[in-house]
Amino acid sequence: MDKKLAAFEHLLSIMDDLRLKCPWDKKQTINDLRTLTIEETYELSDAIIKNDINGIKEELGDLMLHIVFYSKIASETNDFDITDVLNNICEKLIHRHPHIYGNVSVNNADDVAKNWENIKLKEGKKSALSGVPMSMPSLLKAYRIQEKAKGVGFDWEKPNQVWDKVKEELDELKCEIDKNNNANIEEEFGDVLFSLVNYARFINVNPVDALEKTNKKFIKRFQYLEENAHKIGKSLKDMTLSEMDVFWNKAKKRKIT
Repeated sequence: MDKKLAAFEHLLSIMDDLRLKCPWDKKQTINDLRTLTIEETYELSDAIIKNDINGIKEELGDLMLHIVFYSKIASETNDFDITDVLNNICEKLIHRHPHIYGNVSVNNADDVAKNWENIKLKEGKKSALSGVPMSMPSLLKAYRIQEKAKGVGFDWEKPNQVWDKVKEELDELKCEIDKNNNANIEEEFGDVLFSLVNYARFINVNPVDALEKTNKKFIKRFQYLEENAHKIGKSLKDMTLSEMDVFWNKAKKRKIT
């Protein structure tokens, strides 16, 4: 514990020095840091997807720096400091884990999640969905909306019910496409995506991670296609789809992911 406290104290001391002596650090505001924090969060996400342990460690350090940075800036205007930040999260965790720090009994993780959402509502939240950031990427937002709805008991019971809903939404989309009803196609397409995210939860798949892995797989296979086209002196725009499929299928057989 002493080593952990010493390391944290060292970071706080460095932040004090940077804020006092570094021209770049001195001029930063909370708003200036926002986009940088978002970027660091995505870099952490990339490291997690790659299972890059050293990368995860490094990106967590970058995020820790941002937390300390925000707190340092706020302390200069007497709004809050790192002590307030840490005390606040400690109090929140204790309050929202009555099965650990109180006399509430739970049977599983689902019970914990439901208690968490119910406690938040008792704290004054107007809606179980009010904690979902509006600026969150849409796919992740859909996932979190559904998780929070589940936390207060609004959810499907079985995976097959959700799969039936997926098929229903696909049929509705196809119907609008057949009618060339552009006004409704977008809405129905959104419903298909939302229902697929719902089904992903029931088969224990994180849809955001799944899509990102597919994105990376496509990029690698497409780059393999580009490289091999270059080797035979051709540009993709000059090749037929059948010619490109030869290299694409080779990439699939080599299990390039």
